[in-house]
Amino acid sequence: MLSIRNIVKQYAGHRALDDVSLEVESGKIFGLLGPNGAGKTSLIRIINQITAPDSGEIYFNGHKLDQSHINRIGYLPEERGLYKKMEIGEQMIYLARLKGLSRADATAKLKFWFEKLGMETWWKKKIEELSKGMSQKAQFVATVLHEPDLIILDEPFSGFDPVAAELIKDEILELNKKGATILFSTHRMESVEELCDAIALIHKSRKILDGRVKTIRNSYKNDTYLVEYTGEHLAFDGAQPFDLISDVAGEDNSHTIKLKLNGTTANDVLQYLLPKTKINMLQEVIPSMNEIFIEKVNLIK
Repeated sequence: MLSIRNIVKQYAGHRALDDVSLEVESGKIFGLLGPNGAGKTSLIRIINQITAPDSGEIYFNGHKLDQSHINRIGYLPEERGLYKKMEIGEQMIYLARLKGLSRADATAKLKFWFEKLGMETWWKKKIEELSKGMSQKAQFVATVLHEPDLIILDEPFSGFDPVAAELIKDEILELNKKGATILFSTHRMESVEELCDAIALIHKSRKILDGRVKTIRNSYKNDTYLVEYTGEHLAFDGAQPFDLISDVAGEDNSHTIKLKLNGTTANDVLQYLLPKTKINMLQEVIPSMNEIFIEKVNLIK
């Protein structure tokens, strides 16, 4: 759906984006990751045509991005932008009409969303009367009300308590299931693993990693396993087909182990341990996206 090609953006003496290219597949959830100041929001603003790149191009469904695509995009900015003193119901209708909906369609869709998210009594309320989390929920409705093909969410869980964050996560998944493509920027790595099909990691204005989440995690595997067993605590003399990384005491003995670099497999571990104890679990340890994020960012000083 979105093809971003060699984007460069300069602000005075600061280069916000340096030759950034990435592809967002239609119907998928794509995570845009990076530390504060990496360039994520600059890229999102360019996609939304709030600012323009100094060079590079963006294509939307195979066509060069232009003003005609605005109504097919929903944008939830990190810094929320609803009018604090305007009634929420009328404000939502106004924003929906800017996206091309009739007043009748906007009203019907608003009633649906207000009921779905427990906002039935909010129609006459003003944003300044709401908590931060409640105002975030109202902004989310404004973002998706016109049923956009591409939904861009900049830190969508900011300000939400765990219950509200889970509610919004479920709505994101439901919208994606109905065909919407989701692009979201976040610091929450657990959200990435739960939601994203693919990601791009931007650091110091450049893309340093991208691809499908599963493929990236598998590429960082390093022959590490967690083994848990019942019985007496085993002692190892160095003849075992693995190196001991950690020894954790508990009701069940457990160790984190790393296969020795001589073609050793998990089957060799089992063959070594089974005559000695009862194995409850042998599980490969695959690095989390949070661990990969920290490793990649720390490599670039």
